[in-house]
Amino acid sequence: MTTREKAMEAVTTLLSYLEDDYEREGLLSTPKRVIDSWDEIFSGYNEDSGDILDATFNGEGYDGIVLLRDIEFHSTCEHHLQPFNGRAHVAYIPVDRIVGISKLSRIVDLHAKRLQNQERITKGIADDLESHLSPLGAAVIIEASHGCMRCRGVKKQNAVMTTSAMRGVFFEKQEARQELMQLIQAKPL
Repeated sequence: MTTREKAMEAVTTLLSYLEDDYEREGLLSTPKRVIDSWDEIFSGYNEDSGDILDATFNGEGYDGIVLLRDIEFHSTCEHHLQPFNGRAHVAYIPVDRIVGISKLSRIVDLHAKRLQNQERITKGIADDLESHLSPLGAAVIIEASHGCMRCRGVKKQNAVMTTSAMRGVFFEKQEARQELMQLIQAKPL
């Protein structure tokens, strides 16, 4: 039996836990659909940050903040297998190399599309920026709502968790942090 077949069998077991008639028509294809959706939802395990961030361009002397804000993401909490989603703000100050803008979104997705906690996503993105771009500074701020807080336990519908990782000049210099926060809070287009 393949790993995929074992996974579908496990879903069938879970369905039998929830539903007496787990073999009814509406549930017959559910194990396959669940595993197909997991292949997409957890595709971050099949990606490498180097493949995303190692393709750089000449920065042509640019030495200001590069910020991509409001990057929406969806992830899955490793503690309860509940979804959480929100937005990430990713910034760096290049030395001589810059990365294509879509790469910043893709690095967020790489980390979000794994069983996760928000702190690990935040740290992982910052680590990858430092490792592959060697910038003067890297900063990641993530704001997210968690299903485990909304639909079970304390049932707080409007709670938003914020995490940050500040590296280099963003950690060392208050002025750099202040400029970053002003850029994040600027009015959208």
